[in-house]
Amino acid sequence: MDEINLKVLEPKEKVGLIIVITGHGKGKTTSALGIALRAIGYNMRVCIIEFMKGDIYSGEIDGIKRLSPNVELHLTGKGFCGIKGNPYPYKEHRANAQDALKLAKEKMLSKKFDILILDEINNALQLKLVDLPQVLELIENKPQLMHLILTGRDAHPEVIKRAHTVTEMKEIKHAYRQGIEPQKGIDY
Repeated sequence: MDEINLKVLEPKEKVGLIIVITGHGKGKTTSALGIALRAIGYNMRVCIIEFMKGDIYSGEIDGIKRLSPNVELHLTGKGFCGIKGNPYPYKEHRANAQDALKLAKEKMLSKKFDILILDEINNALQLKLVDLPQVLELIENKPQLMHLILTGRDAHPEVIKRAHTVTEMKEIKHAYRQGIEPQKGIDY
């Protein structure tokens, strides 16, 4: 791509945003990854912690590796708890989610990152793998200029209340409902 001169905007006041991406439609993680990609363009550092994913390969794993060293990815999950075919017991899912929560606190307080993405944390909260006070503590202790992104279905009303921006992905139509299997590069 040719180098072009584009004006770079600077906000008068920098604010570390709390962003919630929720809903039953496709694209929550993809939206968060889009924010990460945009941030990398400004040489910002991003940490992504996957609360549920981690037992099945997804193209985003190697895609994110290509964005290193600006992006760090941690796969802490054992798949989607309670979903047919997931072999892990609830207590193992909860232990992994608790470890992910500890890691999130550690990364947040390290001051090495501009953005912390907690992928599928809303699901983890809904399934009681993490507790509401734990999530609210993360939100309340977020460094002032760090952006915190929480993704996953069924965001808790208290989490939504504390967010600056909330987007709800709504399914209108999905290929899966037409009998089409998930496709590489699109769905995983």
